[in-house]
Amino acid sequence: MTTAGPHLEEITADNVLDACRLEVAPEQRGFVSPVAQSLAEAYVHPGLAWPRLICDGGRAVGFVMAFFGLPFDFDAGVPDAPPRSGLWRLAVAAGEQGRGYGRFAVGAVNDEIRRRGGTVSTVTWKPGEGGPEEFYLRLGYRKRGLTDDGEYLGDMELDQGAPACAAVRPSEPRPAAHVTP
Repeated sequence: MTTAGPHLEEITADNVLDACRLEVAPEQRGFVSPVAQSLAEAYVHPGLAWPRLICDGGRAVGFVMAFFGLPFDFDAGVPDAPPRSGLWRLAVAAGEQGRGYGRFAVGAVNDEIRRRGGTVSTVTWKPGEGGPEEFYLRLGYRKRGLTDDGEYLGDMELDQGAPACAAVRPSEPRPAAHVTP
């Protein structure tokens, strides 16, 4: 049975090739790792990584991978800094961008963070023209500084109210969704 509208699916033997075939626009390849690399990282970090295929109807339109409860080096020296949860990777297929799928996926990850009791969502991104910075800032992430890897770290306080992904209508035109490393 095909689910109508955007939704996340676990990566399984039945859809792993669909996930690996996803490609972002050529100008975005420097900002995100290939899905196959993300899945390899998920395989070696099974308790940390939460990889999901972004689908609309029967089509794979993107990939998102989240993490939960990870101490960050960025917080070194901050007394009692809680572990972070958030986006590890986001890739919307080149032909599917601008339809709200990236926004939907971020909302779904933030809903999962809330479900697990989290109150803050974290994301990192590589700086550069054409990168995902404006996308994350428009969603409400605040740029906090650079990580040891030279990526920007952003975070967002999560409202404990309505689910973030409930208000998204992917059929509406939206600015192109970008990717995060």
